[in-house]
Formats: sequence, C-alpha cells, structure tokens
Amino acid sequence: VQLVESGGGLVQPGGSLRLSCAASGFTFSSYAMSWVRQAPGKSREAVAQIDADGSKLVGDSVKGRFTISHDNAKNTLYLQMDSLKPEDTAMYYCAAGSLDPACLVGRHPQRTDFGFWGQGTQVTVS
Repeated sequence: VQLVESGGGLVQPGGSLRLSCAASGFTFSSYAMSWVRQAPGKSREAVAQIDADGSKLVGDSVKGRFTISHDNAKNTLYLQMDSLKPEDTAMYYCAAGSLDPACLVGRHPQRTDFGFWGQGTQVTVS
C-alpha cells in the first residue's frame, strides 16, 4: 500500500491550495479515505473524510472552506482548501484503513486509528 501526497506549499491568507493523494496497492474505490493534519506541537486533527460511496464529512474548523473529493478512475484523493488561514498551517496526511473514519472527523486520532498513512505534504499559510 502506498499513499503519496502532493500539492502543499506556501500561500497567503485567503488563498487556495489543492492537495492530492495518489493511492496504490489496494482497491481504492472500496475504501473510505481521510485527510488528517498536524501542526507543530499540536495533536493530529482529522479534517475531512469521504466514504467509498462518496458520502463526505468535514470538521467544523474547516467547514465551508475545505472540500474533499476522490477520483476512483485515477485512484486519487483530493482536498480543495479555500480561504486559508494561518491556523491551517500544518502537515497534511491522507489516511485509510480506519474502522470508523466518520467518527474521527473533527477529533484527534492516534496513528493507530488508521492502517495506512502517506508521508505528508506541508501547508504554510503566511
């Protein structure tokens, strides 16, 4: 299993970024996928989740600004981030293999709550 994130970078407040996560080694279309972020010195935060059937959840801290989506033909997960704020600065990870990913949205998952993690992509809003 491999999850490879891309699309992070430095952006000014109010700007936008789109993160991508390319998945391989498992049946992507059968799995719920999540985006989890971690800022320095802070706990992880699960910000968004999408079920295999396309049902979506986003956390209150990003609601109305972030949109999660997937393209099963490309085995790719996305996170569109608009109206970015300095407090969105963090390493962003895609993750899969949770028993109940919807329950984790808006909460602080442990690394063991997901079976698979990417290496992360840094987002800095300044």
